[in-house]
Amino acid sequence: MEANTVGRPLDQRPEDRNLGLGANLAYGLQHVLTMYGGIIAVPLIVGQAAGLAPDQIGLLIAASLFAGGLATILQTMGIPLFGCQLPLVQGVSFSGVATMVAIVSGGGGMDAVLGAVMAASLVGLLITPIFSRITRFFPPLVTGIVITTIGLTLMPVAVRWAMGGNSTSPEFGSVANIQLAALTLVVVLLLSKLGSATISRLSILLAIIIGTAIALALGMTDFSKVAEGPIVAIPTPFHFGFPTFHLAAIISMFIVIMVTLVETSADILAVGEIIETKVDSKRLGDGLRADMLSSLIAPIFGSFTQSAFAQNVGLVAVTGVKSRYVVATGGLVLVTLGLLPIMGRVVAAVPSAVLGGAGIVLFGTVAASGIRTLSKVNYTNNMNLIIVATSIGFGMIPIAAPNFYDHFPAWFATIFHSGISSAALMAIVLNLVFNHLTAGNSDQQSVFVAGTERTLRYQDIAHLHDGDYFLNGKLYDANGVEVPVVAPDNHSAPSKRQFDPAPAAVAGSSH
Repeated sequence: MEANTVGRPLDQRPEDRNLGLGANLAYGLQHVLTMYGGIIAVPLIVGQAAGLAPDQIGLLIAASLFAGGLATILQTMGIPLFGCQLPLVQGVSFSGVATMVAIVSGGGGMDAVLGAVMAASLVGLLITPIFSRITRFFPPLVTGIVITTIGLTLMPVAVRWAMGGNSTSPEFGSVANIQLAALTLVVVLLLSKLGSATISRLSILLAIIIGTAIALALGMTDFSKVAEGPIVAIPTPFHFGFPTFHLAAIISMFIVIMVTLVETSADILAVGEIIETKVDSKRLGDGLRADMLSSLIAPIFGSFTQSAFAQNVGLVAVTGVKSRYVVATGGLVLVTLGLLPIMGRVVAAVPSAVLGGAGIVLFGTVAASGIRTLSKVNYTNNMNLIIVATSIGFGMIPIAAPNFYDHFPAWFATIFHSGISSAALMAIVLNLVFNHLTAGNSDQQSVFVAGTERTLRYQDIAHLHDGDYFLNGKLYDANGVEVPVVAPDNHSAPSKRQFDPAPAAVAGSSH
């Protein structure tokens, strides 16, 4: 049962519900397990590219966990001007991996990477007011496309996890790994169907624990290395050297920051849509500023750009747990893991195949949430259908062909290598062109719209009475008396019967 936060009214925002210490810890740990593989992947890849020793890579991972935890707490709890106060987990953004590897491979070193992240994040912090004023350009048409694409682009991650995670391993794609993933998936489904409300909401975490226990019994995971290495390790400021600033590296990283701002904007709006809470320009701006401030501070501890984790948006959708205090508790767990490497090694022992089985449900739920949002869009006599089709198709290009942009300029490839940013940018542009810049729009249906089945929803005809009929664009009752047709936004009390043409039917229109 959800407990109201002390002193808050019953009609509080859904994200402000405090579930209590035990539930916060359980659900928060579930968030950490969901995103753990993603948050350690970036420092692992960059550290290896920089030629760091294994113990130094371990410190890089610990720094990323610590910085991600602090960023999560800032984003969820908020301070004046910083933090959207939504259940969003923050961590190292994967968008900058290729750029950071290019910087270290070009001889810049870790100090040049950290300097580029700091400088680009500072510029990003200064331009957030521009991004915070774009909420009117994110109707259900755009947010639905973005949420759906987030789910679809994350599915390959779940599949790679199910196959074993490490593509260089001889066990990658083995029947044993896929069977373990399938078993975990079955456990998630059984717990969701047969369990109580609490068990159902914890189905992901419980399935991961059960799957790991089975893997341990079958010899498919190894906890022997958990005791190796230090128990406590406090991140040392500027452990990897003081940052250096190179113009070319900063420009490259600024492109990454622009992509991060687009993706974080999409994630903030997506989670707002999923938990059914209001996200206005102020709240979006506070979230983006928290993102950039976290990215500015993270290099001090040896970490990189911070952004919202899309896979955790899926966890919010599948569990229905909307409390930001749950995610803030997950942030505390991340900080603890950053200070206690031994705990990180325990979590790291969870087999990737187990995470893959759970990930199929998680990421599929994100796509399903996007489809639900797109169901609010009006597809009659407009181009919204082709906007949805083109944007999602464009977003699938990097998934279907990861090398598609290899021969394009580096700045272009950096922006469009992400299916999320590709779909978001295409949806925003097409929505502007067709639904805002209406000059030149045809008054005829597009061939795509005309080719769809014509339907009427019940709410569109609920206000009609027996005998009502339309003639020459006007509505008349059975006695031939004209019934006024009011605009969707006209909510004044009528003096006589009026026909309200269903506000829900035009929810997707930007006009």
